[in-house]
Amino acid sequence: RAIGVKALIAVAALLATAAAPAPEGTLTVRVGNVRNASGRVHVDICPEARFLKDGCPYSGAAPAVTGTTVVVVHGVAPGRYAIQAYHDENRNGKVDRNFLGLPKEGVGFSNDAKIVLFPPRAPQWADAKLDFAGPTQTTMLNLRYFIGASGPG
Repeated sequence: RAIGVKALIAVAALLATAAAPAPEGTLTVRVGNVRNASGRVHVDICPEARFLKDGCPYSGAAPAVTGTTVVVVHGVAPGRYAIQAYHDENRNGKVDRNFLGLPKEGVGFSNDAKIVLFPPRAPQWADAKLDFAGPTQTTMLNLRYFIGASGPG
């Protein structure tokens, strides 16, 4: 028996839906332990290949709010990521460091993945990774400050 045109259209629509990529969504990051309202809080949402590097595909920023700053990032595709955040107190667009390489501004990572100071070790992907399934999701992390305030300037 021949399949009807309506049935073929329904099957084609079902196959197209199954093959279509998942829609992009919104990831809200609640960044805690923000020590003052100077500057901005910046977050990067990074796949493993970009973790701890520049060029993460998703990012956002919000004016710093003492305590908790909420940063909303739109257009995030479902996937596995790690979040890296920093408090850009002086609004220069980067994490300032001292002569030893320690951050002078607050930094933090998803799952509150740790930075080890002695011996120095960056956070590990396995400790920071999270799954974003969309369409909306909220996560939290806390900043850590290793050196006194850098302030505006």
